[in-house]
Amino acid sequence: MNDPMPASHVTCVGDIAFADAACLLSAHGLQLHHVAAGESIPGSYWGEPEAGIIASNVYVRDDTPVHSMLHEACHLIVLPPERRAQVHTDATDSVPEEDATCYLQIVLAGQLPGVGSDRLMADMDAWGYTYRLGSTRAWFEQDAEDAKAWLIERGLPVA
Repeated sequence: MNDPMPASHVTCVGDIAFADAACLLSAHGLQLHHVAAGESIPGSYWGEPEAGIIASNVYVRDDTPVHSMLHEACHLIVLPPERRAQVHTDATDSVPEEDATCYLQIVLAGQLPGVGSDRLMADMDAWGYTYRLGSTRAWFEQDAEDAKAWLIERGLPVA
């Protein structure tokens, strides 16, 4: 993918086509909601501008990082429907689910026009995600076998 944005810029929802993001999440049974600038984001665990989740709904503003939107959406995607329906703000405290969520957000970024997996991993590093091998890419390529296996066991996408 050609990346017209400087490396220091983290890709935000306002940088991509909202309809593309909504379509991607819809394919996984989620509804994406646009929150107006300056409004509070419902269900945001970390606070603005981070994405929020409530049941099968993902809430974002234009200044929400795409990695946050995908991360929170993937928290919902990895849950069985009965658990998803109970989520409000905080999806899990499970390390395997967190790892699967991180892996899946990278995979789904590859399906999102204007983003791509490479850009998302760079944004994750810039935002402060930390992995024992030093970068998101190193984790994804060399240390995420357990996360990938977790997703495969549940019939979730890994490529």
